[in-house]
Amino acid sequence: MMKRISTIFRRLAAAALALVFSAPSLAAVERWKLNMTAGATEVSQQVYDIHMTILWICIVIGVLVFGVMAVAMFRFRKSRGAVAATWSHNDRAEVVLTIVPVLILVAMAWPATKVLINMADTRDAEMTIAVTGYQWKWGYRYVDSGVSFISSLERKSDDTRQLGSGLSPDQVKSYLLDVDRPLVIPADTKVRFVITSGDVIHSWWVPALGWKQDAIPGIINDQWTLVKQPGFYRGQCAELCGKDHGFMPIVVEVKPKAEFAQWLAAQQNPDAAAAAAAIATTAEPVAVVAAPGQG
Repeated sequence: MMKRISTIFRRLAAAALALVFSAPSLAAVERWKLNMTAGATEVSQQVYDIHMTILWICIVIGVLVFGVMAVAMFRFRKSRGAVAATWSHNDRAEVVLTIVPVLILVAMAWPATKVLINMADTRDAEMTIAVTGYQWKWGYRYVDSGVSFISSLERKSDDTRQLGSGLSPDQVKSYLLDVDRPLVIPADTKVRFVITSGDVIHSWWVPALGWKQDAIPGIINDQWTLVKQPGFYRGQCAELCGKDHGFMPIVVEVKPKAEFAQWLAAQQNPDAAAAAAAIATTAEPVAVVAAPGQG
C-alpha cells in the first residue's frame, strides 16, 4: 500500500514539474531565478527594495522563532525529564509579543505606503495612452496624437499553438510571448496609461514596469511609467479572462525620444512612410553595385 502511495506521489511530482517547466509564461524566464527582479523603472526599483527589506525581516523572524522552537524541543523534551509548566499566561510576555509585531508592521507599512502613493501619482505626465483589453487582444490609443491599433498574438505563435498544426514551439522565437504590433513609448518620458476593458475583466501586466492594473468594463483605471533604458519589455494578461487568456501577450518597445518621434510621425502619415520606405528600398541596390567600382 505504502509503495503504491509513494509511486502516486512521485508521478504527481513529476507531472507538476513538467507543467511548471513547460508553461509558456515561463519560456522567457531564467531558470531557477526565484527572486523578483528590480525591473526597469524607478517604481519597480522601489517595489524591489521593499520586497527585499520585508524578505530579510521575515527571514530574521523565521530564524528566531524556529530556533527557539528547536531549542525548546531539544533541551526540554520529556526523555530528559522536563516537566510542563503550570502557569497559563504571562502579562509581560503578551504585551511584548503584541507591541513588537505592531512596530514591525508599522515599519514595513510606512515605506510601502509611500511607494503606493508615488505609484498613484499620474500628474505631470507627458503622454497619455489608452489601453483597452479585448478577448483576446489589446487595443492601444495615443490620446494626444490619435494613433491607435490592435496588438495580438504574433502569427507564428498563433499558428503553432493550434491543435494538429504539426509545428514545434521550439522553432518559434519567444513562443506565445510576442505580438504583431508592440506598444511603443519614448524613453525617459513619463507616460500615463488609462486602462479599461471592452468585454470582460483583464489585467495589463508588464513585470519590468513594477505594477499591474486591472482592465474592467465601465471603469477607467490609471497608472504611469517612466522607462529610461530603451529595449523590449514583455508581459501578459494577468486575469483569467476566458479560454484564450493565455494567448494575450504584451510587448512594450521603448525607443529613444528621436526614434519615437519618427515612429509616431510614420503612424500618423502611413502613406508618406510607405513611400519613403519604397524609395529607400529602390536606392539600396544602386549603392551596392556602385561600391566595387570605387575600389
